[in-house]
Formats: sequence, C-alpha cells, structure tokens
Amino acid sequence: MIRAENLTKKFGEKIAVDNLSLEIFRGEVFGLLGKNGAGKTTTIKMLTLQLKPTAGKIFLENLPPEGNELKIKSLIGLVPQHLNFDQDLTVEENLELHARLHHLPKIERQQRIDELLKFVELESVRNSFIKKLSGGMKRRLLIVRALIHRPKILFLDEPTVALDPQVRRRIWELIRELKSQGITIILTTHYIEEAEFLCDRAAILNLGRLVALDTVKNLCAGKSLEEVFIELT
Repeated sequence: MIRAENLTKKFGEKIAVDNLSLEIFRGEVFGLLGKNGAGKTTTIKMLTLQLKPTAGKIFLENLPPEGNELKIKSLIGLVPQHLNFDQDLTVEENLELHARLHHLPKIERQQRIDELLKFVELESVRNSFIKKLSGGMKRRLLIVRALIHRPKILFLDEPTVALDPQVRRRIWELIRELKSQGITIILTTHYIEEAEFLCDRAAILNLGRLVALDTVKNLCAGKSLEEVFIELT
C-alpha cells in the first residue's frame, strides 16, 4: 500500500529523517514510535506529500508522487496533531467545507456527514461551534473530517494526545472499527499501551533512523513494548 525507499529529509544541516525504508501493507494498523524529535511527524508529512523529501522515493498504491499528486491525495486522509478547524464555523459547516474541497456532490455530502457524525456519536453537536466542543469531541471530529471523502489510507498523528484515558479508549475503538472496514492506518503515538492495543506492526525511530521494525508481538518477545522502546532509544 505504501513504500518508502531510502527516505531522507534535511532542514539545513539537521537530518530529521535519515535513509528510512519501510513498507506498509494494505489493511494493517502500522505504528511509528519514537521520542520527540525522532522523525515521526516529518515522515508523516512526506508520506502525505506535505513535505518534499531531500532524497529517496515514495510510492502509494504503487504511484510515485510526481504527476500523481491529486490521485494520491484522494487516497489519503490525515488527522494532524494540532486542531485546525475554522473556529467561526459550526461542526456541520466545517465538514461541509471539507467535503466541498473534495468535490463531493451535494446529496453525497449530506449523506456522508450524517453517516460519520452518527459513527462518532456527535449528531447532537452538529450545529454547535467548534469552540464549544470538548477535547475528545474535537479529536473525534478530526477523524470524521479525514474520512469525509472515503480515503483508503488514514494517517493519525498523535490522535489521542492530551486526552483522558476514558476518551482515549473511545478513540481506540473507533480506530479498530476503521481497520475492520479495510482502511490502512498509519499511527504515530507516544503512548506505548496505545501501540500495543492497536498496531499490527510498528517501526521504532531514533534520531531519524529506523532502529526496529516488526510485529508488536515479535518486538516484545517476552518484554513489554515499553521496555523494548527504552532499550532502542
């Protein structure tokens, strides 16, 4: 589904991602783990075509970015770390705007908004302004917005950051449901228990370099993922 070959990104003299190669399979939840500054978000930005690599190649659905930007962007949805809604619009207006940007026809836009708000249990706040929502509601709404155009690949960059454990578990259940629908999910997280609960495989990054890549079960091999993470980083 996604292939990166010798992917490198430099910012001046600083190497944020260093010669990273990996393959992400269709329908799996793939974790990108690492401390702050490990290169997780930079990797996500390159894979979602927000940043151009300094070197290396990327393929999504066997398509290179060159000449295929619109096609690739139609395949992916992105849940960013930071909330970036239009605060002066309601929940429904934010989703309507995003659906229009993806050129969804009017009837499909409304059906899709209704369907997704029901999926994340936010129907009751559809006419509320964003600033009135709780943190957990906003995080669920980010997922709805990313799914509006039915992407095949979903990137989740720290989707449960700063949420309390109960709300975080609700987001986990949503992610598992999306996986059951066949969506390929790439997840960055600081929460080791989150990776253990959700991920089929995980890559551990340290200072921009890949230091481990395997199934979560094989990575642990009798240890907790947290112990493995501490040893490698």
